[in-house]
Amino acid sequence: MLECHSIVLRIITQLMKEKIEKQLKIPDEMAGRRVDQAVAELIPDYSRARLQQWMKQGQLTLNGASCRPKDKVFGGEVIELNAEIEDQGDWQAEPIPLDISYEDDDIIVVNKPAGLVVHPAAGNRTGTLVNALLHHDANLITLPRAGIVHRLDKDTTGLLVVARSLPAHTALVAQLQAREIHRHYLAVTTGEIISGGSVEAPIGRHPHKRTQMAVVPSGKPAITHYRVAERFRQHTLLSVQLETGRTHQIRVHMAHIHHALLGDPVYGQRLHIPSGATDVLITQLRQFKRQALHASALSLSHPCSGEWYSWEAPLAEDMQILIAALQNDRDAHA
Repeated sequence: MLECHSIVLRIITQLMKEKIEKQLKIPDEMAGRRVDQAVAELIPDYSRARLQQWMKQGQLTLNGASCRPKDKVFGGEVIELNAEIEDQGDWQAEPIPLDISYEDDDIIVVNKPAGLVVHPAAGNRTGTLVNALLHHDANLITLPRAGIVHRLDKDTTGLLVVARSLPAHTALVAQLQAREIHRHYLAVTTGEIISGGSVEAPIGRHPHKRTQMAVVPSGKPAITHYRVAERFRQHTLLSVQLETGRTHQIRVHMAHIHHALLGDPVYGQRLHIPSGATDVLITQLRQFKRQALHASALSLSHPCSGEWYSWEAPLAEDMQILIAALQNDRDAHA
């Protein structure tokens, strides 16, 4: 039944597939520029990489003839774009429940639960957020990564934004690269952190453990800002804001300053159990098997209207219970 449903969705998507037809003239002041540079400026709704692809496929022509991205323009040429948006993957739609915080014709904001992988990969072809999104909107198959522009780790909960069209995707990626999308997190770390601060340390692939990330000199620039939201006896609740968005960034940076996230199975430290802790707290600490990290707030400029939007998502139940146990332990020993 699921396979039949997926086939029906694909047929509907093919029938609804977007066709793009544009014709415009290269202004004289663009003389001497590469054709892909000129076209990217004249048609900003689509990424330069996508426009280059259409040139190579003959769907974007210059004076009726095929052109190469590196060709020069003289001004006055006519650009014609006749393209059909193609499927960007062979992912299957699956009826996986989605907690949608907001949606319109251009974007979807999802509150992701723990345990849900964002994108299919080797070993995770099904049961992912992408599979769920395609069941919700079959047209997402035509977008890179089904419209997903940033990720959350499998066991991190909270908000992420998904584009529903190529122009929206291009605009959101540009905002992300310009660090104009604001992402706030709540994290429970091991150890007592006295005050807020920032971690500015490059992140790259671990030199020996290839499935892990690490602070390495050859890594990409990464900046994490944090402030203390609440202190417990041997743990701290932090409010964290990302300035960059590297893989595992918060987890790696907090471990780097010796305050790894509670429960982190990859970058975590030994279990911290306060002296005199109740059985309830000890049980909570031992049973919390994922990184205590939640994407609590997301703010961005709407990719089409330009209006500023903000969303918040409550903590997942397991983090609420964990924090309540830490609060009770602190108050009992005040």
